[in-house]
Formats: sequence, C-alpha cells, structure tokens
Amino acid sequence: MADFISADMRLIDTHTHLEAFARQGTMPAVLARAREAGVESMIAIGTAPDDWSLYRGIAAERAGDESVRYTVGLHPCAVAEGWESAVEQIEGFWGAAPASSLPEAEAGRRPAPPMPVALGECGLDRFHLPKDPMEAERIFAWQRAAFAAQLAIARRLGCPVVVHSRGAFHECVGMIDASGVDWARVVFHCFTEGEPEIAELMRRGGFGSFTGILTYKTAVAVRAAARAQGLERLMLETDAPYLTPMPHRGKPNEPAFVRLTAEYAAAEVFGVDLAELAAATTTNARRFFGL
Repeated sequence: MADFISADMRLIDTHTHLEAFARQGTMPAVLARAREAGVESMIAIGTAPDDWSLYRGIAAERAGDESVRYTVGLHPCAVAEGWESAVEQIEGFWGAAPASSLPEAEAGRRPAPPMPVALGECGLDRFHLPKDPMEAERIFAWQRAAFAAQLAIARRLGCPVVVHSRGAFHECVGMIDASGVDWARVVFHCFTEGEPEIAELMRRGGFGSFTGILTYKTAVAVRAAARAQGLERLMLETDAPYLTPMPHRGKPNEPAFVRLTAEYAAAEVFGVDLAELAAATTTNARRFFGL
C-alpha cells in the first residue's frame, strides 16, 4: 500500500463482516491497519442473529470515535425453515435497549446501545441454492418471504436497506418496487451486474456499491457500471473477508484493503486524484447511511 492517506482523505468501508476477526481475536490488529490505511469508519453487516448482538457490542465499544457502525438483517443464505423468528427480532434493534443483568439503578446509568445504520443485508440468492429443483424452489420461496418481510420493516422504519442480489437482480428489483420502500434508501451491495442494471437502479433512485472486484482483469462490465453510475454516487466496500482486491487476490480481505480498491478506481476507472475519489465516496456513504 502507498503512504498513509492524510486527514482530509479518509475512506469508509461500507460493507464488511467483522465476525471472523472478532472470534479469532485479530480484530484490534485489523482495525489498526484500517486506521493506518485511512479508513475512518466501517459498517459491520449483519447476516443472522448470531452476529447482530456481536456487532452492536463492537459498535458500542467504539461509540467515541464511531469507527464501527453496524446493520441488522437476515442474509438470504441464512434463511431456513422458521426464519420468521429471526426476522421478528430485527425491529427491536431500533427500539429500547435489551434488559440488563445489572441492578436497575446501575443499568439506568448505562447509555442506550447504538442503533443500526441500515437494515440488511437481505435479498435473494440463487447461486447457493441446492441442486435438487424441488428443494431449491422451497428455499427460494422462503427467501422471497423473508425479503418481503424485511422490506416491510424497512418501510416502517424509513431506514436504508442493504440488498444482497446474486442471480436474482430483476426479482429483487421487482420486490422492492412492490414494497413501497424509498429507492433513494436502497443500495445493492457488491454490484456485479453491468450498465443496463445500474441504469435500472439509477432510474429508480437506488445505488450500487463496489468491491475489490473492480480491480479484477475480467470485471470489464463491472467497471463500466461504476463509471456509468458516476463518482457522485459511488460507494466502496470490501465485503471482507471475501473478494480481496488485487494485488492480494486469493488472500483474506480486510477493511484496510478498501484503499486498494479506491486507488484503482481513482486511477483506472474515473481518472481522478485519489483525494477527489476519497472525498466523494466518503460524502456519499455518510449521506446514505446517515453517519
């Protein structure tokens, strides 16, 4: 990585999964490297009840500098029979603090835990369905029902929505259209479609955010989509520990590497200085997530 980004050239990783780092005990080092790379903040993306409380706790520990924010949502690949019980818990993260084991007087002095900055990631995923057609149809029906239920919650809350769409772009778009959710509050994370699809999002007021895939040689269509959306709407993410950008592809990803994607996007996709791209993407992320 090049020299550190100066104080006026900060980045935000809008989509990362910190669970593995937290459970491995490596998160302090991961966060330190992110700071050194100029990442001022990152959004830990909830995928199931197992990580929702973990991320709320991490965000609470770093409430002073707000370096970690979080979301709550049921990932389509986490949708199984009985998914309703998980979705029923989501709205509570925007409400009152959970009951404390501390004495009532002491608990009353504790600050309320930070609220999520978005609902998600939620959506549809055909890629990971079982090969058996009947089983795949059954699970995909659960995914659709869980996505619809989460969109209804997002509409009630008026919060941003982080969408996971893999092999189901038009189905996701159709369900969001039907939900009444404000498209200006919708981002399709890890956007891997092309110009026609990004045009569909833009026409509705939605966003696509981009990962290290931008740096891959074969990702011509993805770069074209990013360019078509424009710097004024661009948001960047790592999706760590997945989708590591070049030149570290094949190794575990981490939030610090959002800088590598930013450097590539500035030089090779938009033809601007890194400072300009960093300022634009940070402004866009802050506005979209209300940071």
